[in-house]
Amino acid sequence: VQLQASGGGLVQAGGSLRLSCAASGRTESGYTMGWFRQAPGKEREFVASSRWTSGMTYYADSVKGRFTISRDNAKNTVFLQMNSLKPEDTAVYSCAAGPQTNFIYWGQGTLVTVSS
Repeated sequence: VQLQASGGGLVQAGGSLRLSCAASGRTESGYTMGWFRQAPGKEREFVASSRWTSGMTYYADSVKGRFTISRDNAKNTVFLQMNSLKPEDTAVYSCAAGPQTNFIYWGQGTLVTVSS
């Protein structure tokens, strides 16, 4: 499975960005797709995830109410709509996929920079 993330960039605080992650290759219909981020000098952290079949979604407390994960099953693509961005959201965002919460496939990251 190959994952290609895109959509990062520079945005002012309070602004919005939409990240995309396209999956190709031998994708499994039951896989969970997720977003993670890693800020400079910090550990990678979970942001959001979506079960491919059930549509159940999960969010980190820090992004609840501001970020929304969604997907286009026909295109094997998952999105992360990020609203009300804060400087502390600045990080490299990566998408991942795998069974349940076992994220075994990772895409390259896309940089999101939020200026104050």
